[in-house]
Amino acid sequence: MLSTTLSSKGQIILPSKLRKKINIKKGSKFIIEFRDNKIILTLLNKEYYEKLAGSISENGKLLKSLISEKEKEKNL
Repeated sequence: MLSTTLSSKGQIILPSKLRKKINIKKGSKFIIEFRDNKIILTLLNKEYYEKLAGSISENGKLLKSLISEKEKEKNL
């Protein structure tokens, strides 16, 4: 089990071992949820968007658009 500490600015540091394991880099985006007294971070990556495929439209146009935008962000 890994642990971390909250800074005076309300920031937490994810240990490098975890960041490397799931390929988190500077600028990575997350969804933050609070459920059952737990804070849940969901990494917004290609796999996350692929799970949404077909949930909004049959053609997956929104998914392709979201993935395209994510790729553009990586190249900045």
